Amino acid sequence: MKNMQNRLDEILAKLRERHCRITPQRVAILKIFLGSSDHPSVEQVYAQVKVNFPTTSLATVYKTVHLLKEIGEILEIGCVGGGNRYDGNKPYPHPHLICTGCKSIIDPDVHLLAQLTAELAKTSGYRIVSHQLDFFGICPACQKR
Repeated sequence: MKNMQNRLDEILAKLRERHCRITPQRVAILKIFLGSSDHPSVEQVYAQVKVNFPTTSLATVYKTVHLLKEIGEILEIGCVGGGNRYDGNKPYPHPHLICTGCKSIIDPDVHLLAQLTAELAKTSGYRIVSHQLDFFGICPACQKR
């Protein structure tokens, strides 16, 4: 994956092409998503942004998330039990392991996904354009508790 600064520059260029305002708050939101490996929620991002930009509204974060999803630069992960989480590092379809205990989310390194997608396309006649594959279980830390 490209380094964070390169990704940030590319996303900002996309936003400028769409004539979107590039505010310090929007840049801060982007940096949080790009710098996070734990798939934060909107509320978690909002709490972090408020530290440096106390006048930022929750609506600003939601609007930025909506815009990032629209341009394909963030992946929304629907979580059982409420609240969506977001992946700004891998904004393309890939599997997730989700702990039903602590709600942690990780990106497993799975090599058979392309093969599975090709097999599904071949056997069904579908042209697969996207997928969502989430596995739910209990992470090792929760198992020890």
